[in-house]
Parts: sequence; C-alpha cells; structure tokens
Amino acid sequence: MTDIRCVVESHNKLGEVPVWDVEEQALYWIDIENALLQRLEPASGEITRWTLPERICALALRRSGGLVVALASGIAFFDPTTGAVERLAAPEAHLPSNRFNDGKCDRRGRFWAGTMDDRLSERTAALYRFDPDRSCRRMEGGIGISNSLAWSPDNRTFYFADTLQRLIFAYDFDIESGEISNRRVFTDMAGQPGSPDGSTIDAEGFLWNAQWDGWRLVRYAPDGRIDRTVELPVQKPTSCMFGGPDLRTLYVTSAVWDLDDDALVRQPWAGGVLALDVGVVGLPEPRFAG
Repeated sequence: MTDIRCVVESHNKLGEVPVWDVEEQALYWIDIENALLQRLEPASGEITRWTLPERICALALRRSGGLVVALASGIAFFDPTTGAVERLAAPEAHLPSNRFNDGKCDRRGRFWAGTMDDRLSERTAALYRFDPDRSCRRMEGGIGISNSLAWSPDNRTFYFADTLQRLIFAYDFDIESGEISNRRVFTDMAGQPGSPDGSTIDAEGFLWNAQWDGWRLVRYAPDGRIDRTVELPVQKPTSCMFGGPDLRTLYVTSAVWDLDDDALVRQPWAGGVLALDVGVVGLPEPRFAG
C-alpha cells in the first residue's frame, strides 16, 4: 500500500504540471482553465497564487530568475515578483482552435512545449523547442494533445505522448544538438483504463505517468513494460513530479474538470495536489538557460 496525502485541497478545474524548485524548496503548479499559477512551500504550508492574463498551460524555472511559461497563445517569460509578462513566440497564431499544453526543459536548458486541439478532436497540434537564444522550432506535427514530456537520465531517450491517440512515444535524443529521431511507440494504452497525461522520470530511468480518467499512476520500465501501478483516490490525475528535500515525495496534480456533484462527493480530493512516498528518488528539474 502507498501512503497518499492531500497537501493542497485546491479543487482546481484543471490542475497541471507540478514543478519542484530545489533552491526554493517549493512546488509550483497551475490551474489551466482558471489561468492560475500556484506555489506551495511545504515547510510552512504557505500558498501563493497569481492570475495570468490568459490560460497558463506549462512552466519551467529560469536560471536567471522567474519562469518561462507556455500560455494558451504562446511562450512568454513571467516574473512572479513584479507580475510582468514578456511575450516571446506564438507559432500557432494562425490556428485559433489550438492552444499550448504540456512543456518542460531538457538538461541543456531548452524549453519544449507542445500544443493541442482545444476541441479535443483534431490532430492539428505540434511540438516546439524554444531555445535560450529565443528561437522557436517546430519538432513534430500531427499531434492531437501534447503531453508527458520527459528525458531519460542518460539523455538518450525523449518521451512524449499524444493523449488523443492514447500513445506514449519514445525518441532517440541528441543532447548536444537537441534533435529527436526514430520515433516508436513506447506504450499503447488501448484496452487500459484512462489516457496518458503528464509524466516524470525517476533516478532509475523509469517513467511515471498520470492517467486521466484512469484513477492511477503507472511506472513504466525503460523497455515500456508496466513495472507498478498506484491506485489513486481521484479520477483525473494530470501530472506528477518528485520533490521534497530529498526528492522522494511524488507530487500529483489532478482536475475537477467535468465531474458532477455526486462524483465530487466521492472524490473530496479531486482538483487537489496529492503527495505520495513511492520508495524511489526523482531528479532535479532542469532550468531554462535563457
């Protein structure tokens, strides 16, 4: 049995993308639909919230301070101290039915962010790499809902999911050039409960995936087999990340989304942030180099 706690009863409509800041010993996460950036200091229990000018869909820490964020319409810098937003790239301004979704930094400090069809039906989305020099490059196309960005500890494999297709892919990754190649199916969730949402990697190279509508987390071995399943008390877990002083706490975000009143009574922690001890250690989250 895994001990599960609810550390923030936030009832987020679409809580997402937890990011642990090792320096601040704090957890950042978002509520996409309410355009909220949120920050928890576990030691004190203090929670800070910022309302962004539009939906915030992903974030990463910056080496120079502040955050790089994927807003619904494009990539920007955000300064939590001043509230300033500096808009940088809007590669899909010509696709009004698309918005950004999941995003993370690789270990060379490049920010990767993928888009999604906001109608949840078409494969018009793409994956982008935003470099420290502020250039933005399209890396993959034909995507329905971008999710699950993660890199193996040896930087040789990149993981990326299309939730609409219910597939998690693996790519060969070149850490020096930032190129991806040799896409193959890492796991196909056909016949399994739920759909692949956000992921993180642990120090042993196993991929942890939150499974939307699946009531669970799944730990996948590097060869794609299911190593462990952790049942959760929420129907719509959205993403996960290791944090805490020793990176041994697995934080899981979740969503209320379309749950009715009866479902919410049965799931009092829906939309909150859960904390689990799963017996393994995570890796520190890379920072954007620009």
